[in-house]
Formats: sequence, C-alpha cells, structure tokens
Amino acid sequence: MKAPLNRRSFLAATASAAATLAAGGCVGSPGAPFPITDTHTHFYDPTRAQGVPWPGRDDRFLYRPVLPTEYRRLAEPLGITGTVVVEASSWIEDNQWVLDLAAQDPFILGLVGHLKPGQPGFETQLDRFARNPLFRGIRTGLWDVKVEVAKPEFIRDLEHLAERNLALDLLIGPDQLKTAALLGKKVPGLRIVVDHCANVPIDSRQPPSAWIEGIVACHYQPNINLKVSALVEGTGRTDGTAPASVDFYRRVLDAVWGAFGEDRVLYGSNWPVSARYASLATVHQIVREYFGSKGSTAARKYFHANAKRIYRFSGPS
Repeated sequence: MKAPLNRRSFLAATASAAATLAAGGCVGSPGAPFPITDTHTHFYDPTRAQGVPWPGRDDRFLYRPVLPTEYRRLAEPLGITGTVVVEASSWIEDNQWVLDLAAQDPFILGLVGHLKPGQPGFETQLDRFARNPLFRGIRTGLWDVKVEVAKPEFIRDLEHLAERNLALDLLIGPDQLKTAALLGKKVPGLRIVVDHCANVPIDSRQPPSAWIEGIVACHYQPNINLKVSALVEGTGRTDGTAPASVDFYRRVLDAVWGAFGEDRVLYGSNWPVSARYASLATVHQIVREYFGSKGSTAARKYFHANAKRIYRFSGPS
C-alpha cells in the first residue's frame, strides 16, 4: 500500500524523477506518427458590426481579427492537426459565432463555450448548444461567474453539464486549486480541466507552496485534469522574450507530471494570447521536448488522446 501523497513526499518524488530524466536523456519525440490537438485557442473579430467584449480597443497587440486561417498557417508546420476553441466572450450568441466558424472548417474540433452556471436560464441555453455536436462544454471562472462550490444552484447546473456528457474548463489561480478539488468531489461525474496550470507564476525556481498544495489536492480527484498551457505567460515577459529552454519551466512541469501523470494532462497553446510572450513555435517546442522525453505513449496522450477522451471528439487516437 502506497503512502499518501503530501507536499513533502510529492516534492521528493518529482526531484527524483527530474534527476532520472536528466541522467537518461530524451527517450521519445511526439512527431508525425499521431495527431496533435491544441485544446486552447481563441478566435474573434473586432470588425464585426457588434464588435467584441474582449480584447479592449486599447490592446494594440490583440485587438484585431484573429481567425482560423492565421492560426493554421502557424500551427500546421508544427504538426498540429486540429484545435478546440475556448470561449473569449461573455456574450451568449458568440457561442454560435464560433460554432458557425467550426462548421466551415474541420480543423476546429469543437468549442468550450461560455454559459453561466448558477444563474437563471442556464439549463435552457445548455440544451440549445448541446444539440450541436461541436459543443464540447463550457469554461467558467471569469465574466462575473465565480466557482461557487457552496452554492446549490451552481452545483446543480454543473450536474446538468455532466449529464449531457460535456466538460468544464476552469480559469483559476493557484489559491483556487483546492476549491477545484472540492468541486471535483461534489460532481464526480463531471470531466474538469484546470486551464493554464492554474496560472502559476514561473521564474525557474520552486513553484509557490500554495500551488503545490493545490495540485496535490487535485491529484486525489481523478476527474480533474490539467491543461499544460500558459507556461510562457507565467514568466510575465510581455515583450516576447519568454525563455525557450525547457529547463526554465522544468520545476513546474515536473510537479504537474508528478500530480497528474500521463493520463490527465492536455496540450494547449493559448494562442493568440501566448504570442505576446513567445512565438507559437517556441510554445510548442517547450512541451514537445518535455513530454517527448516521457516516451511515445505519454506524448500521444498529452498531445491528442487525452483531449479526444475528455472533449469527446471523433477521429484517430
């Protein structure tokens, strides 16, 4: 019988794994033999008559049309074969706008949309969008929707989501990971994805203790998964100079691997937001090097198979 995982044993285990990996070198590479699915992109168009609620006009980097054609031009040379789009708007009808994009482009494998669990009308809107086979679930944690595990109507609506075999993305910070773990316990039938490594700050040193304790808590809830995205954003280097070396991110990545293993991690670029910090090629190479070192089976799961299982899209495994 294994001893229970705690912060001390967890840190010791990840340090040992990192040392073993450093000694053995890279043992695999996620090349062309399997599909690569980016589970976190955003598309929007400020030139529409109605405009967009995000990004703001004052954001000179992001306030422009961001559409699938541009992303595909960058992604396909890297071996990326499809994407799951994540909501970037608080407007209900923008779910349909993205679904209409997806209907025209098979590169888009689905939408993680925006609805407001715990608020009136949720189930009606959920039924409406769930009829579209490209609707994969919702994301919450922003747009005035908090993760309220003590609110019965919030939990009830997430149970409705689980009943429809849809997923929940969470946009949270390190201090909310224990709340995510509690949510996973309260709705055990719901597939939950924590986005962006819970937005942990990254400076090449040991991650914050609150984040470590949070991912240890999530380790014990098997329905909670982690999207290994926003690594370059964690550096805070908005001038595009985020480090390209995997070693800069290794302590975070080793902790993620120790808590979630090969079956509960997903690939996501967070493009175009990530482009403020580093190119898509750099974002991709960091995780390609790290997860490639775990062997071809782990790489396949991280880059595609786990996403297919969690977001329930069709195609090769």
